[in-house]
Amino acid sequence: MNALARLASLALPFVLGTCSGAREEGVTLRFWAIGREAEVVPALLADFEHLHPGVHVEVQALPLTAAHEKLLTAFAGDALPDLGQLGNTWLPELATLGALEPLQARVDASPAIDADDYFQGIWDTNAMDGRLYGVPWYIDTRLLFYRTDLLAAAGFDAPARDWAGWSRQLAAVKQHAKPGDYAILLPLNEFELLVNLGVQQADPLLRDDASRGNFESAGFRRAFAYYVDMYRNGWAPPMSDTQISNVWDEFANGFYAFYVTGPWNVGEFKRRLPASMQGKWMTAPLPGPDGPGAAIGGGSSLVMFRASRHKDEVWQLIEFLSRPEQQQRLHALCGDLPPRRSAWQGSALAGEAYATAFRDQLERVVAAPKVPEWERIAQEIRYAAERTVRGGQSIDASLAELDARVDAILAKRRWMLGRRKTAP
Repeated sequence: MNALARLASLALPFVLGTCSGAREEGVTLRFWAIGREAEVVPALLADFEHLHPGVHVEVQALPLTAAHEKLLTAFAGDALPDLGQLGNTWLPELATLGALEPLQARVDASPAIDADDYFQGIWDTNAMDGRLYGVPWYIDTRLLFYRTDLLAAAGFDAPARDWAGWSRQLAAVKQHAKPGDYAILLPLNEFELLVNLGVQQADPLLRDDASRGNFESAGFRRAFAYYVDMYRNGWAPPMSDTQISNVWDEFANGFYAFYVTGPWNVGEFKRRLPASMQGKWMTAPLPGPDGPGAAIGGGSSLVMFRASRHKDEVWQLIEFLSRPEQQQRLHALCGDLPPRRSAWQGSALAGEAYATAFRDQLERVVAAPKVPEWERIAQEIRYAAERTVRGGQSIDASLAELDARVDAILAKRRWMLGRRKTAP
């Protein structure tokens, strides 16, 4: 045996032993989760690891305030995990960067994930340019929380379903309120209700392939005027949430009868309102211009990062966490609403009075504009409303300025679209 052959014969057992050891150690998936979900998801993973021997999941918790920067830094440093929880408004940015693995082929072949079982609006948040980049993990949206006793005192037994009826109720509640109290709290540092009123219109928020603002359109102008009138009519106080001591205490004190917020506050209202207030509040879908209205679908999706070396195992975990029974467990642990209709059946949610309005609203959720710049644009919408309400700027001037600011934000998008059209 020559020297090279002897060296190979000595090395072979070492190589085989190394491969055998790798198989025994199995696969470790790195999963980045955010906030409360990061705290509770480990409780679901023991069952997954039992069903998939040799696959271990390490969860890294990211604080919400630092998660976006952490993701972009990891992308730049080629250090993204195998999978992650991604907020729906962040997904377009990571997809544009090429950080996400397209999932449509895996969904098509999956016996566990049925796209038709998901609320259409939240499924749509994950699709861009004909490709699917995520699977909804949980969903949220905003709707009305209201004082049933104050509404009844104003002469109504249920919230209105359209704008005209809601205006009558807000006026009546304000008329019956104590001096210094209001009908509704709309913090000026929140943009969500105004955006929701905007998406209830036929005109899109952005035009020209989402490369320019469309806020001077007739539809958004109507929504903006309706929103601003709530302050001008004295129904809402012109203040931010930092100017109110405690939203739950003030709700109980009757400072306002309506509040627009999300599902996380169901638990907070149960915990923070005094016993005398329990039974005196309820939830209702958002009114629309001519009937029940649409709302933006928020929440988070499960995504597979393109650089992962364990894509099959990642997909097994996404399928597992997408099962209706696992979505029900997630709701029980932290209150997140399931994005699958079947997960609402035969669960605590089905008999939860406060959840009924959310179940109704979720059939009318729509995706926010799917551009990486959306969060900046949403803040500009808020600034426009504040300039009008606090600063007295006219609606026409505010909307013209809003379109100009948004057009500037989207300048790079127009340049990229132009290059794509002229590319050979």
